[in-house]
Amino acid sequence: MTPASLRVPEQPGTADGHVPPPFVHFPADLLAGALGALPPAAVTLFTESWNDLPADAHLGTDTPYRFRRYSRFRILPNGGLERLPHAAFFQDAAVNRVNGGVDRMFAPLAEGVAAGAALAAVVRTLRERLPGPREGMDGCGVHQIRVVATRDAEGHPAPEGVHQDGHCYVAQVLIRREGVEGADSRLYDLEREPVHEALLTTPFETIVLDDRRVFHGVTPIRPAAGAERGVRDMLLVDFFPLGD
Repeated sequence: MTPASLRVPEQPGTADGHVPPPFVHFPADLLAGALGALPPAAVTLFTESWNDLPADAHLGTDTPYRFRRYSRFRILPNGGLERLPHAAFFQDAAVNRVNGGVDRMFAPLAEGVAAGAALAAVVRTLRERLPGPREGMDGCGVHQIRVVATRDAEGHPAPEGVHQDGHCYVAQVLIRREGVEGADSRLYDLEREPVHEALLTTPFETIVLDDRRVFHGVTPIRPAAGAERGVRDMLLVDFFPLGD
């Protein structure tokens, strides 16, 4: 029986039978350009909000290394976002062997971020560039995640290892990378063969992938030479049909 979190639409081809590549790697200027049309204060509020993320209580470690907020939205026809009632984030154990099968409750996005023009511009820009049909993709989950590393402990952006998320499309946006070594983003086909590897280094550099057609993972982070602490901030956006 197919787990509930994997019951997402199959990836169709286009009308002429062409199936697009399962991922796209965008340089930073895509989102930087979209955000450049907004007042600088709106962008600063967005990027600086990563400094106010509560610790992830689901890591099972004595000292937290990941900090996180999460909210779900309806994507409106005009490109705006309607925040949905706050709920736990759930992944089936089939796609997350570390935290799967558990309702994980994270703090919601701050109101200024959730209702801000910057988040709407990012989601709208990404949705327009999904590596496949976007019809029906009227829902999204937005994760703000900070992973830190110290001399005594690595940070793990993906403690579940090589995995799928159980959604249709997933966008991975670098917000900040300071004093960090590691965090290589790696994509694999359905046979677990490597198909792409990238080190996201520039703020707003982005990978958008079809979660039904690739697996993905990120190597641990550690402080760069001469740094006592490393910080990597990411925005993850899951796209899926709400079905209502």
